[in-house]
Amino acid sequence: FATPVAPRPEAAHPPTPLAQSMPIELEAPFWGFMGATFALVFSNMGAAYGTGKSGIGISTLGVGQPELIMKSIVPVVMAGGVGIYGPII
Repeated sequence: FATPVAPRPEAAHPPTPLAQSMPIELEAPFWGFMGATFALVFSNMGAAYGTGKSGIGISTLGVGQPELIMKSIVPVVMAGGVGIYGPII
């Protein structure tokens, strides 16, 4: 024997007027992930560029004044900090 089943309502709560007026953007996650990707890529590209430029400067300085090499490590550390801070954002 089959038991009769009561019809189910379409929604438990009717949509609010605000929800009816705002369409769902299906491409929103795409743009969110693209923004995160751009932040990651460009921050690491900038960190690599900064590390390379400061490495050239350290090499040039090491030829002329080798006693100042340890003082010139700061730009390399700062460029690495930019590379690490980019993915955090």
